[in-house]
Formats: sequence, C-alpha cells, structure tokens
Amino acid sequence: MKIDKKIIKELTDCLDEFSLTELEYTEKDTKIKVSKNNISVNNQTLSGTVNALQPPKSEDKSNINSGIEVTSPIIGTAYHAPEPGAKKFVEIGKKIKKGDTIMIVEAMKTMNHVPSTSDGTVKKILVTDGQPVEFGQALIILE
Repeated sequence: MKIDKKIIKELTDCLDEFSLTELEYTEKDTKIKVSKNNISVNNQTLSGTVNALQPPKSEDKSNINSGIEVTSPIIGTAYHAPEPGAKKFVEIGKKIKKGDTIMIVEAMKTMNHVPSTSDGTVKKILVTDGQPVEFGQALIILE
C-alpha cells in the first residue's frame, strides 16, 4: 500500500485551520487518523457509517453563570463514568467535595481521574461523554 502524503498534509492543515486535536479520514478500505501528537494509518475493511467532519461545538460564555470552573489537567477524551453503563461521577445538583473525581480523561490509553478543585454543587456539565478536551478546558461549573 502506498501512502498519499498529500492527503496527510491536507488533514494536518485541517487540524490547524479548524483548531482540532484529532481527525479521521476514510476511503474504501483505508483509514487515516491524524492527531496533533501522532499519525497512524490502518489498512482495514470498515463496517458501519462514517461521521462527517464537524468542528467542536463551543459554549457561549455569556450563557454560563458565574461559578467555580473545574478544568481538564490534560488533553484527552472525557468520560462521565468509570466504564460504559456505570453510574456517572457527577450530575447536575450533586454536592461534591474537593478531591472527589468528577470525570476521567483518557490520554494515550491511560485513564486519568480528574479531581474537583473545591467543594460545591454541580451547576453545569460542559462536556459530553466521550468528547475530546483540551488542557485547561472547563469541564464543569460549581456553585
């Protein structure tokens, strides 16, 4: 299999243009996944549907009331529960204490527990389960 370097170059340009951290491209039996930290190419037959590229949704900060933001300490994928189908770490209205796990952020196949930085009641959850997050991105708002 010959790798078309022009496609990889175009995909990496899209990462910067749309402020993405990861992008997947699929054509026939070739799947190319490009991220800020690595590039991988897998030659395999795929089944199912391919999702269209959509830039990440950004919250309008003016709609968020004041409160204490708990932010992501690393880049990765945020998960609301320790495993699929399990009870979520936090829900809106739940009282939590400093040090309680609010989410898990997976980075490089390592599950990193994100602790609350203060006591409070969960006012808003800003990321969806399985959403990619950036370093310093707000995950929840406490009041």
